[in-house]
Amino acid sequence: MRVKFIKKIRFNNFKRYKSFTYSARENRNIFIGDNEAGKSTILQAIDIVLRGSRAKVESLGLETLFNIDVINNFLSSNKNLEELPELTIEIFLNDHGNINLEGLNHSGDKVCHGMKLTCKPLIDDYGIEIKSALEVESPLFPFEYYSIKFETFAGQSYTQNRRFLNHILIDSSLIGTEFATRQYTKSLYETHTDLTQRHNHNHAFRQSKSTFRESELKTLNQNVGDYIFDLQTDTSSSLEHNLMIMDKGVAISQMGKGKQCFIKTEFALKQKEGGSPIDLILIEEPENHLSHLNMKKLINRIEESTNTQAFIATHSNSVCSRLDLHNASLLTASANKPISLKDLPNSTANYFIKAPDNKILEFILSESVVLVEGDAEFMLVDGFYEKLFGDKLENSNIHVISVGGTSFKRYLDLAKLLNIKTAVIRDNDKDFNKNCIENYTDYVSDIIKIFYDEDNTNRTTLEKCLYLDNTLLCDELFKPGRKTLTVQEYMLKNKADVAFNLLLEAMPRLVAPDYIERALRWIKE
Repeated sequence: MRVKFIKKIRFNNFKRYKSFTYSARENRNIFIGDNEAGKSTILQAIDIVLRGSRAKVESLGLETLFNIDVINNFLSSNKNLEELPELTIEIFLNDHGNINLEGLNHSGDKVCHGMKLTCKPLIDDYGIEIKSALEVESPLFPFEYYSIKFETFAGQSYTQNRRFLNHILIDSSLIGTEFATRQYTKSLYETHTDLTQRHNHNHAFRQSKSTFRESELKTLNQNVGDYIFDLQTDTSSSLEHNLMIMDKGVAISQMGKGKQCFIKTEFALKQKEGGSPIDLILIEEPENHLSHLNMKKLINRIEESTNTQAFIATHSNSVCSRLDLHNASLLTASANKPISLKDLPNSTANYFIKAPDNKILEFILSESVVLVEGDAEFMLVDGFYEKLFGDKLENSNIHVISVGGTSFKRYLDLAKLLNIKTAVIRDNDKDFNKNCIENYTDYVSDIIKIFYDEDNTNRTTLEKCLYLDNTLLCDELFKPGRKTLTVQEYMLKNKADVAFNLLLEAMPRLVAPDYIERALRWIKE
């Protein structure tokens, strides 16, 4: 059987997006971005279409799914019925041999395989009612007169009982709730059974309850008078609502949230290797509730699963870098198209897979960045900026990141790709021409600048520059108690402690080295 996977996602007027298109990768798709950037929206769009559940859409409410700007624009217009907006979500699949998915019933002009959700006004059936509703003062949008229709690209309608792509959604923000656990178990059960099997199971389950009623309860009820005991038969007491997933004899609903997230993800991934029909896993912020060690285990588990397509929304540095930045796409609140990192140099992507404690997401999500190479610079730069401009860096949307001098180019590769304004502050290490100019020839541009001191003899490090520019102040703070080391030698051997003391005790009098001041003035422009 051919492996099934999503090739492309396209939707219009769905939540924060008026239009959106994403070309998916066959294995892993990682979405990174700030809060409200739309990461969860993509996962929800996929889940809705693959489920094919009208009841699910109705429970969410069209008013929560439609793009609010489109709705407001219509209500502030002439409100012509022909201009009522439609909501569409299209999922394009690879050709895995199912002719029921093949056709032209989509927004493109070529035969493709896939399925879609369309929500549009029923003008032919309710045109008079819609018009009347829109003619009142301060009208509400007529969601009640919209259809909810699931169709394949072949034009065939489908429901939740007809799955073309088996998937599972794991939302760690909901893990621990009874409803989420029940929905997960039900979804996983449905991916492992077809409709006939489920009917047989439910019939056998009802039969067992009938047998219990006729054997055990019958005797009991003979002695209780007019009121008798019976078993529930409504949907809340169906087989799906009684199923549990166990681990070593313990129900996962009784475990901590982190453990639940780990087991649910691992269980869903593991099944594919044993011939399970799960084709796709959607994971919402897997890092939530997990310890650092379990986070690493979970990442390893996802890495090992090469047959299941994964869509992951994350805020974790480890998740997006360990699973290869080439698979990542940046979502921003101002753009309708994700920015892919697939063109990042291989060496840089491989570096971040192995690099410890990287600050990759902090950098990617910043508008302007000051990169420094140590704790001392990191502590002092914010103080220098506030002294120069009377404000904090974060109020100017400028982020300071300490990455270590050997990592500068890795972050600058990202700066070039994502157009992030970046100032690099570094020591000249006794040869500014080699270390600070020639070393960054391929990077310096209108948005990337390198700042350093040009004195290769006396001002080779931050501490030497600080001492020479603030000799009396440094002697006052650090000379008492010195027996063998000079003040400058002490500052060089205790960089972080010295910077901390300067920040707390001397910032109002401390003079910033010229190259640092130039960097801060440039980044603020």
